[in-house]
Amino acid sequence: MNDPVNPSADSAERWQPSRTARTRRIAALVCLAVVIVAGLAVHGLLPDTAVTDIAGDALYAAAAYAALVVVAARLGPLAIGGIAAAWCVGVELFQLTGLPSAWGASFAPMTLLLGAVFDARDLVVYIVTIAALTVLDWALGSVSRPRRA
Repeated sequence: MNDPVNPSADSAERWQPSRTARTRRIAALVCLAVVIVAGLAVHGLLPDTAVTDIAGDALYAAAAYAALVVVAARLGPLAIGGIAAAWCVGVELFQLTGLPSAWGASFAPMTLLLGAVFDARDLVVYIVTIAALTVLDWALGSVSRPRRA
């Protein structure tokens, strides 16, 4: 609405994120924090097994998805899912160069971001996790949208 006292109020309101985008961003930020803590716990506290490897991969994909929602909450679930999948697949394929492994040898925390060794199973886990999160994000968004009569 136009405010005669403050004509710039209308334009300022227009450029602020909608309540839905803000709510989605805050929820994603909370989820991202929980996922990071869970990922560090899986990585640091549990034995290295196939199950913990898969759990770590799923948490990595979830972190990528949540981080993208934090950064770009106005993008739809399909766009977020596509970008997150491209990131995860790209990082996994980058491991074929050997650079992440070399960098991880110099600075161990780098392996948490870029991994170390290519594993095709990781690609499947990333895609399945991101697909599930995309569907969940879409479903939660459709529940929060008002119904038209």
